Amino acid sequence: MNLLASRAWGSKQESLMELNLPPLASACCLSGKPFEEGNRVASVLLRGAALEIIRNDMLESEAAAYSPEGVVACRWVHVFKPRPTGENPERALKLTAETLFLALADPSTEPTPENIRLVQFLALMLERKKLLRARGRTPDGSKNLLEHMKSKRVYEVPSDELTPAFFVAVQQQLNVLVGEPRARPDPEPAPLAET
Repeated sequence: MNLLASRAWGSKQESLMELNLPPLASACCLSGKPFEEGNRVASVLLRGAALEIIRNDMLESEAAAYSPEGVVACRWVHVFKPRPTGENPERALKLTAETLFLALADPSTEPTPENIRLVQFLALMLERKKLLRARGRTPDGSKNLLEHMKSKRVYEVPSDELTPAFFVAVQQQLNVLVGEPRARPDPEPAPLAET
C-alpha cells in the first residue's frame, strides 16, 4: 500500500479493527428455520436506517425473497457449520476484521467482486497488524498465499493490482460499516515571508 493510501485508510483501518459486527445467526431470518450442518447460508452485512450494523443470514434457497432494508456493505454464501461445543460464546459473538476476513476468504465461501475487493483490503490490513504472513504466490501467480498466524491455515487472496479505483470502491464499502469519514479542516496558509 502506498503512503497516500496508507494515510487515507489509517483511521478506517483502526475503526474496522475495533468494529464488532453481529455473529452468524442460528436460524434463517426469512423463514425462521434453524440452520443445519451443510446448509448453504447467504449472509449480508448492511447499515440500517438508524446507522446500526445489521447481519442477516438466510438459507440460500430463500435468498431470492430477501429485500435488504439498508445499504449493503457485502454479501457472501457459505456452508453452515455448527459452533463447536465448549466454544466461548462471548468470543463467538464478536465478528471483527480478522473474523470477517476468515469468513470471506474461506474456500467454501463463493467469491463475488465486492467480497474479493474486501478480502484484498482486509488482507493488507491484517498483514500489517501481523495477523497474516505472506507465504508466496500460487504457481500461476494469480493469488497471494497468506498464512493466518493463529490457525496456521493458508488462504489464497487474488493478487490484482491495487489501483486508486480499488481504494475508492473499498472506501464505499467501508463507509457502510464504519460511517463516512469526518471532514478535516483546511490547514491555515503559511504567512508569506517578507523580503
